Amino acid sequence: MALTEMPGESYRGPLPELTATQVKLRNALKSDLTRIAGVIGERNVQHPENYAAAALFLEKSLGEMGYDVERQEYRAGGQACVNLSATVAGGDRADQIVVVGAHYDSLSGTPGANDNGTGVVATLALARMFAKQKPQRTLRLVFFANEESPYFQTSQMGSLVYAKACRAKNENIVAMLSLETIGYYSDAKNSQQYPSSLSAAYPSTGNFIGFVGNVESKNLVAQCIDSFRKHAKFPSEGGALPGNIDGVGWSDHWAFWQANYPAIMVTDTAPFRYPHYHKASDTIDKVDYESMARVVTGLEAVVADLLNAN
Repeated sequence: MALTEMPGESYRGPLPELTATQVKLRNALKSDLTRIAGVIGERNVQHPENYAAAALFLEKSLGEMGYDVERQEYRAGGQACVNLSATVAGGDRADQIVVVGAHYDSLSGTPGANDNGTGVVATLALARMFAKQKPQRTLRLVFFANEESPYFQTSQMGSLVYAKACRAKNENIVAMLSLETIGYYSDAKNSQQYPSSLSAAYPSTGNFIGFVGNVESKNLVAQCIDSFRKHAKFPSEGGALPGNIDGVGWSDHWAFWQANYPAIMVTDTAPFRYPHYHKASDTIDKVDYESMARVVTGLEAVVADLLNAN
């Protein structure tokens, strides 16, 4: 199998009407995103009050779901930063851990609705879905600080702090999914761009969700997209690609690669599609909540399959 060839087939054709469950999910995603990117807005060490407010909202939301929230605190830029995690205990294979996470900071000067408010509210939605479940493997839902510049791929990047701590404890993380900028879709021709080396392998219409990993994570990429395609009626593309290609390592999954864990990014491809990427115009009105609800429904099945895989 080539690194750009994936199991199953991407969904084609008109999208079905949202189910009643998906309508409820869409509304919850919009409500949470309005709070994070609309009311709170820009959140980073340059805006410590907003940063703390976002963390408090996430911690309170998880607490209301019944989770005990673990705080991993450290300092960056003279400010307190915190990674937040919540755990669904596993059963027969509790020592095998599946991590689903998203960074909750936004780039300086942006409210960060799609980047990465959408990944955050999707992770919150998955936390609600799995709160009362009893999977075989352990699920850990994590909200990371400091993914954006100037901390991206530095020692103060929240996910790298987290992944290094996991490796130091020799935790057996069997899969990590980074939900990164998942709220923008377009049916317009040529709405999708790529690094030049990939443009011939993928569609030019930006209406799909992407599953992206490095070559070492190829089995995880294939497993996740196969599950998504079996359960979700929504277009999808995937690739296990060299990590040095532009975009392939541009999120928190990169940090887990550094700790030798298999990790992938689930994304709408961010700067290769989204015209408001890293701009002040990355606001809550730009997000396609119906498509995001369909994607999160598919991710629920992907995570369930990972948690109970043989």
